[in-house]
Amino acid sequence: MAIHGQTLIQYMEQLAPKYYAVEHDRIGLQLGTLNKKVERVLVTLDVTAQVVQEAIEKKVDLIIAHHAIIFRPIGSIDTSTPAGKLYEQLIKHDIAVYISHTNLDVAIGGVNDLLADLAGMEKEGRKLLETTYVDGLSKLVVYVPQSAITAVEQAAWRAGAGHIGNYSHCSFQSSGTGTFMAEEGSQPYVGEQNVLHREPEIRFECIVPNSLQRKVISSVIKAHPYEEVAYDLLPLQQSGTAYGLGRVGKLTDGTTTLKTLAEKLKVAYEVPALRVVGDLDTPITKIAILGGMGAKYVRSAKFAGADVIITGDIDFHTAQDALADGICIIDPGHHIEKVMIKGVQQWLQGKCDEQRSDVEIIASEVHTEPFTFL
Repeated sequence: MAIHGQTLIQYMEQLAPKYYAVEHDRIGLQLGTLNKKVERVLVTLDVTAQVVQEAIEKKVDLIIAHHAIIFRPIGSIDTSTPAGKLYEQLIKHDIAVYISHTNLDVAIGGVNDLLADLAGMEKEGRKLLETTYVDGLSKLVVYVPQSAITAVEQAAWRAGAGHIGNYSHCSFQSSGTGTFMAEEGSQPYVGEQNVLHREPEIRFECIVPNSLQRKVISSVIKAHPYEEVAYDLLPLQQSGTAYGLGRVGKLTDGTTTLKTLAEKLKVAYEVPALRVVGDLDTPITKIAILGGMGAKYVRSAKFAGADVIITGDIDFHTAQDALADGICIIDPGHHIEKVMIKGVQQWLQGKCDEQRSDVEIIASEVHTEPFTFL
Protein backbone atom coordinates (compact mmCIF):
# COMPACT_ATOMS: atom_id res chain seq x y z
CA MET A 1 0.00 0.00 0.00
CA ALA A 2 1.18 3.54 -0.78
CA ILE A 3 2.37 5.79 2.02
CA HIS A 4 1.33 9.34 2.81
CA GLY A 5 3.95 11.86 1.75
CA GLN A 6 4.21 13.43 5.21
CA THR A 7 4.78 10.03 6.78
CA LEU A 8 7.58 9.21 4.37
CA ILE A 9 9.30 12.52 5.13
CA GLN A 10 8.96 11.78 8.84
CA TYR A 11 11.02 8.65 8.15
CA MET A 12 13.57 10.71 6.21
CA GLU A 13 13.85 13.20 9.04
CA GLN A 14 14.62 10.41 11.48
CA LEU A 15 17.88 10.12 9.54
CA ALA A 16 18.42 13.84 8.92
CA PRO A 17 16.24 16.11 11.09
CA LYS A 18 15.79 19.66 9.85
CA TYR A 19 17.29 21.13 13.02
CA TYR A 20 20.68 19.63 12.03
CA ALA A 21 20.89 22.06 9.10
CA VAL A 22 23.12 25.12 9.28
CA GLU A 23 21.45 28.51 9.39
CA HIS A 24 19.84 29.78 6.16
CA ASP A 25 20.27 26.45 4.36
CA ARG A 26 17.61 25.75 1.73
CA ILE A 27 16.08 22.49 2.90
CA GLY A 28 12.71 20.81 3.16
CA LEU A 29 9.85 20.82 0.65
CA GLN A 30 10.74 23.15 -2.21
CA LEU A 31 8.08 22.34 -4.77
CA GLY A 32 4.79 20.47 -4.85
CA THR A 33 2.89 18.92 -1.97
CA LEU A 34 3.46 16.13 0.53
CA ASN A 35 -0.26 15.92 1.19
CA LYS A 36 -0.73 12.96 -1.13
CA LYS A 37 -0.10 9.25 -1.45
CA VAL A 38 3.41 8.28 -2.52
CA GLU A 39 4.28 5.02 -4.30
CA ARG A 40 7.67 5.80 -5.85
CA VAL A 41 10.49 8.05 -4.65
CA LEU A 42 13.60 9.03 -6.61
CA VAL A 43 16.79 9.84 -4.69
CA THR A 44 19.31 12.07 -6.46
CA LEU A 45 22.18 14.43 -5.76
CA ASP A 46 20.89 17.15 -8.11
CA VAL A 47 17.58 17.93 -9.77
CA THR A 48 18.49 18.56 -13.40
CA ALA A 49 16.32 18.40 -16.53
CA GLN A 50 17.63 14.88 -17.15
CA VAL A 51 16.75 13.80 -13.61
CA VAL A 52 13.24 15.23 -13.96
CA GLN A 53 12.81 13.28 -17.21
CA GLU A 54 13.96 10.15 -15.39
CA ALA A 55 11.41 10.84 -12.65
CA ILE A 56 8.63 11.25 -15.21
CA GLU A 57 9.56 8.04 -17.02
CA LYS A 58 9.69 6.09 -13.75
CA LYS A 59 6.39 7.61 -12.58
CA VAL A 60 7.74 8.85 -9.26
CA ASP A 61 5.69 10.99 -6.91
CA LEU A 62 8.54 12.55 -4.95
CA ILE A 63 12.18 13.46 -5.52
CA ILE A 64 14.53 13.61 -2.53
CA ALA A 65 17.66 15.55 -3.47
CA HIS A 66 20.75 16.86 -1.74
CA HIS A 67 21.15 20.12 -3.64
CA ALA A 68 18.36 22.69 -3.71
CA ILE A 69 16.50 23.73 -6.85
CA ILE A 70 15.49 27.08 -5.33
CA PHE A 71 18.30 29.10 -3.74
CA ARG A 72 16.67 32.52 -3.42
CA PRO A 73 13.14 33.99 -3.51
CA ILE A 74 11.48 33.72 -6.94
CA GLY A 75 9.82 36.84 -8.36
CA SER A 76 8.32 35.01 -11.33
CA ILE A 77 8.46 31.71 -13.18
CA ASP A 78 9.25 32.11 -16.87
CA THR A 79 8.71 28.72 -18.47
CA SER A 80 10.95 29.68 -21.39
CA THR A 81 14.00 29.60 -19.09
CA PRO A 82 15.76 26.36 -18.07
CA ALA A 83 14.72 26.77 -14.42
CA GLY A 84 11.16 27.68 -15.41
CA LYS A 85 10.88 24.62 -17.66
CA LEU A 86 12.16 22.46 -14.83
CA TYR A 87 9.50 23.75 -12.41
CA GLU A 88 6.83 23.44 -15.11
CA GLN A 89 7.59 19.75 -15.77
CA LEU A 90 7.61 18.93 -12.05
CA ILE A 91 4.28 20.68 -11.46
CA LYS A 92 2.63 19.19 -14.57
CA HIS A 93 3.53 15.67 -13.45
CA ASP A 94 2.72 16.29 -9.78
CA ILE A 95 6.27 15.49 -8.64
CA ALA A 96 7.22 17.06 -5.32
CA VAL A 97 10.83 17.98 -4.49
CA TYR A 98 12.25 17.68 -0.98
CA ILE A 99 15.79 18.79 -0.11
CA SER A 100 18.03 17.31 2.59
CA HIS A 101 21.32 19.22 2.44
CA THR A 102 23.52 20.19 5.40
CA ASN A 103 21.22 18.26 7.73
CA LEU A 104 22.19 15.14 5.75
CA ASP A 105 25.86 16.19 5.85
CA VAL A 106 25.66 16.45 9.64
CA ALA A 107 23.57 13.31 10.22
CA ILE A 108 25.11 10.20 11.77
CA GLY A 109 25.35 7.85 8.81
CA GLY A 110 24.90 10.78 6.42
CA VAL A 111 27.12 12.17 3.66
CA ASN A 112 30.29 12.73 5.69
CA ASP A 113 30.14 9.36 7.43
CA LEU A 114 29.56 7.63 4.09
CA LEU A 115 32.59 9.40 2.61
CA ALA A 116 34.67 8.60 5.70
CA ASP A 117 33.73 4.93 5.46
CA LEU A 118 34.82 4.77 1.82
CA ALA A 119 38.11 6.50 2.66
CA GLY A 120 38.87 3.89 5.31
CA MET A 121 38.50 6.07 8.40
CA GLU A 122 38.14 4.19 11.68
CA LYS A 123 34.65 4.38 13.16
CA GLU A 124 35.87 4.27 16.74
CA GLY A 125 37.27 7.61 17.85
CA ARG A 126 35.83 9.42 14.83
CA LYS A 127 35.28 13.11 15.69
CA LEU A 128 33.52 16.12 14.17
CA LEU A 129 35.51 18.58 12.10
CA GLU A 130 33.24 21.42 13.21
CA THR A 131 30.38 21.29 15.70
CA THR A 132 27.23 22.99 14.43
CA TYR A 133 24.54 21.75 16.82
CA VAL A 134 24.49 20.51 20.41
CA ASP A 135 21.35 18.84 21.72
CA GLY A 136 20.22 20.14 25.11
CA LEU A 137 19.13 17.88 27.95
CA SER A 138 16.18 17.86 30.33
CA LYS A 139 15.15 15.67 33.24
CA LEU A 140 11.71 14.11 33.05
CA VAL A 141 10.07 13.34 36.41
CA VAL A 142 6.88 11.28 36.32
CA TYR A 143 4.74 10.02 39.21
CA VAL A 144 3.52 6.50 38.49
CA PRO A 145 1.36 4.02 40.42
CA GLN A 146 3.48 1.03 41.40
CA SER A 147 1.50 -1.35 39.19
CA ALA A 148 2.35 0.66 36.05
CA ILE A 149 6.03 1.49 36.54
CA THR A 150 7.31 -1.19 34.14
CA ALA A 151 5.03 -0.04 31.31
CA VAL A 152 5.94 3.63 31.81
CA GLU A 153 9.70 3.14 32.07
CA GLN A 154 9.74 0.92 28.97
CA ALA A 155 7.74 3.53 27.05
CA ALA A 156 10.24 6.24 28.02
CA TRP A 157 13.23 4.13 27.00
CA ARG A 158 11.69 3.06 23.69
CA ALA A 159 11.19 6.72 22.82
CA GLY A 160 14.87 7.52 23.40
CA ALA A 161 15.07 8.61 27.04
CA GLY A 162 17.50 7.33 29.64
CA HIS A 163 20.85 7.58 27.83
CA ILE A 164 23.96 8.80 29.69
CA GLY A 165 27.16 8.37 27.69
CA ASN A 166 27.53 4.71 26.74
CA TYR A 167 24.80 3.64 29.18
CA SER A 168 21.12 3.18 28.33
CA HIS A 169 17.98 2.55 30.42
CA CYS A 170 19.23 4.99 33.08
CA SER A 171 16.72 6.18 35.67
CA PHE A 172 16.26 6.92 39.36
CA GLN A 173 13.17 5.66 41.13
CA SER A 174 11.96 6.42 44.63
CA SER A 175 8.77 5.53 46.49
CA GLY A 176 6.25 7.95 47.96
CA THR A 177 2.57 8.71 48.31
CA GLY A 178 0.49 10.68 45.85
CA THR A 179 -2.76 12.38 46.85
CA PHE A 180 -5.69 13.55 44.75
CA MET A 181 -9.42 13.97 44.76
CA ALA A 182 -11.32 13.04 41.61
CA GLU A 183 -13.96 15.68 40.92
CA GLU A 184 -17.18 15.65 38.87
CA GLY A 185 -16.64 14.57 35.28
CA SER A 186 -13.51 12.56 36.04
CA GLN A 187 -12.95 8.83 35.50
CA PRO A 188 -10.25 7.93 38.02
CA TYR A 189 -8.01 4.90 37.48
CA VAL A 190 -7.99 4.41 41.27
CA GLY A 191 -10.09 6.03 44.02
CA GLU A 192 -13.59 7.48 43.91
CA GLN A 193 -15.08 10.83 43.00
CA ASN A 194 -15.14 13.46 45.75
CA VAL A 195 -13.04 11.32 48.11
CA LEU A 196 -9.43 12.20 48.95
CA HIS A 197 -7.29 9.30 47.74
CA ARG A 198 -3.76 8.32 48.76
CA GLU A 199 -1.88 6.09 46.31
CA PRO A 200 1.58 4.45 46.70
CA GLU A 201 3.54 5.82 43.72
CA ILE A 202 7.00 5.72 42.18
CA ARG A 203 8.84 8.92 41.31
CA PHE A 204 10.49 7.99 38.00
CA GLU A 205 13.30 10.25 36.74
CA CYS A 206 15.27 10.01 33.50
CA ILE A 207 17.32 12.15 31.10
CA VAL A 208 15.64 13.27 27.86
CA PRO A 209 17.37 14.93 24.88
CA ASN A 210 15.49 18.13 24.03
CA SER A 211 15.06 16.95 20.46
CA LEU A 212 13.04 13.96 21.74
CA GLN A 213 10.94 15.72 24.39
CA ARG A 214 7.62 15.57 22.55
CA LYS A 215 8.14 11.96 21.52
CA VAL A 216 9.10 10.80 25.01
CA ILE A 217 6.32 12.68 26.80
CA SER A 218 3.73 11.41 24.31
CA SER A 219 4.95 7.85 24.76
CA VAL A 220 4.92 8.11 28.57
CA ILE A 221 1.42 9.59 28.68
CA LYS A 222 0.07 6.81 26.44
CA ALA A 223 1.56 4.18 28.73
CA HIS A 224 0.47 5.86 31.97
CA PRO A 225 -2.89 4.67 33.37
CA TYR A 226 -3.92 7.97 34.98
CA GLU A 227 -6.44 10.26 33.32
CA GLU A 228 -4.23 13.25 34.23
CA VAL A 229 -0.50 12.49 34.27
CA ALA A 230 1.60 14.48 36.75
CA TYR A 231 5.09 15.13 35.36
CA ASP A 232 7.85 17.75 35.49
CA LEU A 233 10.32 18.62 32.74
CA LEU A 234 13.41 20.30 34.16
CA PRO A 235 16.09 21.95 31.98
CA LEU A 236 19.67 20.84 32.74
CA GLN A 237 23.00 22.66 32.43
CA GLN A 238 24.70 19.62 30.90
CA SER A 239 25.03 19.36 27.13
CA GLY A 240 23.84 16.42 25.12
CA THR A 241 25.15 14.91 21.90
CA ALA A 242 27.13 17.19 19.57
CA TYR A 243 26.55 17.08 15.81
CA GLY A 244 28.48 18.79 13.06
CA LEU A 245 30.10 18.98 9.65
CA GLY A 246 33.00 16.84 8.54
CA ARG A 247 34.74 13.94 10.22
CA VAL A 248 38.27 13.48 11.60
CA GLY A 249 39.88 10.14 12.41
CA LYS A 250 42.68 7.67 11.85
CA LEU A 251 42.97 5.36 8.88
CA THR A 252 41.90 1.78 9.52
CA ASP A 253 44.95 0.38 7.72
CA GLY A 254 47.44 2.60 9.54
CA THR A 255 49.91 5.03 7.99
CA THR A 256 50.07 5.37 4.22
CA THR A 257 51.42 7.97 1.80
CA LEU A 258 49.55 10.89 0.28
CA LYS A 259 49.96 9.36 -3.17
CA THR A 260 48.65 5.93 -2.13
CA LEU A 261 45.64 7.46 -0.37
CA ALA A 262 44.84 9.64 -3.38
CA GLU A 263 44.96 6.63 -5.70
CA LYS A 264 42.69 4.70 -3.34
CA LEU A 265 40.18 7.55 -3.24
CA LYS A 266 39.99 7.74 -7.03
CA VAL A 267 38.64 4.20 -6.98
CA ALA A 268 36.52 4.53 -3.83
CA TYR A 269 34.83 7.75 -4.96
CA GLU A 270 34.66 6.69 -8.63
CA VAL A 271 36.32 9.82 -9.98
CA PRO A 272 38.52 9.98 -13.10
CA ALA A 273 40.91 12.51 -11.54
CA LEU A 274 41.53 14.50 -8.39
CA ARG A 275 43.79 17.35 -7.28
CA VAL A 276 46.45 16.90 -4.63
CA VAL A 277 48.24 19.55 -2.58
CA GLY A 278 51.44 18.47 -0.80
CA ASP A 279 54.42 16.15 -1.19
CA LEU A 280 53.14 12.83 -2.52
CA ASP A 281 55.46 10.94 -0.15
CA THR A 282 54.00 12.63 2.96
CA PRO A 283 53.02 10.00 5.56
CA ILE A 284 49.28 10.08 6.28
CA THR A 285 47.81 8.61 9.47
CA LYS A 286 44.96 10.92 10.41
CA ILE A 287 42.52 12.33 7.88
CA ALA A 288 39.73 14.90 7.79
CA ILE A 289 36.80 14.66 5.37
CA LEU A 290 34.16 17.20 4.40
CA GLY A 291 31.79 16.69 1.50
CA GLY A 292 31.15 19.68 -0.74
CA MET A 293 33.04 22.97 -0.56
CA GLY A 294 35.57 22.77 2.27
CA ALA A 295 38.10 25.55 1.74
CA LYS A 296 37.23 27.36 4.96
CA TYR A 297 37.72 24.19 7.01
CA VAL A 298 41.35 23.50 6.06
CA ARG A 299 42.67 25.30 9.16
CA SER A 300 40.18 23.41 11.33
CA ALA A 301 41.55 20.14 9.95
CA LYS A 302 45.08 21.27 10.76
CA PHE A 303 44.10 22.17 14.34
CA ALA A 304 42.39 18.76 14.69
CA GLY A 305 45.71 17.08 13.94
CA ALA A 306 44.82 15.79 10.48
CA ASP A 307 47.63 15.18 8.00
CA VAL A 308 45.29 15.75 5.06
CA ILE A 309 41.80 17.09 4.41
CA ILE A 310 39.69 15.48 1.71
CA THR A 311 37.21 18.01 0.36
CA GLY A 312 36.03 19.73 -2.81
CA ASP A 313 36.16 23.08 -4.62
CA ILE A 314 39.58 24.14 -3.31
CA ASP A 315 40.77 27.47 -4.75
CA PHE A 316 44.33 28.48 -5.66
CA HIS A 317 45.06 30.66 -2.62
CA THR A 318 43.65 28.13 -0.15
CA ALA A 319 45.98 25.53 -1.67
CA GLN A 320 48.97 27.85 -1.27
CA ASP A 321 48.06 28.57 2.35
CA ALA A 322 47.73 24.84 3.06
CA LEU A 323 51.23 24.21 1.70
CA ALA A 324 52.59 26.95 3.98
CA ASP A 325 50.70 25.53 6.98
CA GLY A 326 51.97 22.02 6.38
CA ILE A 327 48.65 20.27 5.74
CA CYS A 328 47.92 18.27 2.60
CA ILE A 329 44.72 18.44 0.56
CA ILE A 330 43.03 15.91 -1.69
CA ASP A 331 40.28 17.47 -3.78
CA PRO A 332 38.17 14.79 -5.49
CA GLY A 333 35.50 17.35 -6.41
CA HIS A 334 32.06 18.29 -5.16
CA HIS A 335 30.29 15.48 -6.94
CA ILE A 336 31.59 12.76 -4.59
CA GLU A 337 28.56 13.65 -2.47
CA LYS A 338 26.73 11.31 -4.85
CA VAL A 339 27.34 8.67 -2.16
CA MET A 340 24.14 9.98 -0.59
CA ILE A 341 22.06 8.50 -3.42
CA LYS A 342 22.73 4.88 -2.51
CA GLY A 343 22.98 5.68 1.20
CA VAL A 344 19.58 7.37 1.42
CA GLN A 345 17.94 4.89 -0.96
CA GLN A 346 18.99 1.92 1.17
CA TRP A 347 18.16 3.59 4.49
CA LEU A 348 14.74 4.81 3.39
CA GLN A 349 13.81 1.56 1.65
CA GLY A 350 14.77 -0.34 4.80
CA LYS A 351 12.64 1.98 6.93
CA CYS A 352 9.63 1.61 4.63
CA ASP A 353 10.02 -2.18 4.54
CA GLU A 354 10.26 -2.23 8.32
CA GLN A 355 6.95 -0.33 8.51
CA ARG A 356 5.49 -2.63 5.82
CA SER A 357 4.85 0.26 3.47
CA ASP A 358 4.63 -0.75 -0.18
CA VAL A 359 6.88 2.04 -1.47
CA GLU A 360 9.69 1.81 -4.03
CA ILE A 361 12.73 3.98 -3.29
CA ILE A 362 14.73 4.40 -6.50
CA ALA A 363 18.38 5.47 -6.82
CA SER A 364 18.79 7.89 -9.72
CA GLU A 365 20.92 6.60 -12.58
CA VAL A 366 21.54 10.05 -14.09
CA HIS A 367 25.13 11.31 -13.85
CA THR A 368 24.99 14.96 -12.77
CA GLU A 369 28.72 15.79 -12.66
CA PRO A 370 29.01 19.01 -14.75
CA PHE A 371 32.76 18.62 -15.43
CA THR A 372 34.44 16.51 -18.12
CA PHE A 373 38.04 15.44 -17.47
CA LEU A 374 40.37 15.17 -20.47
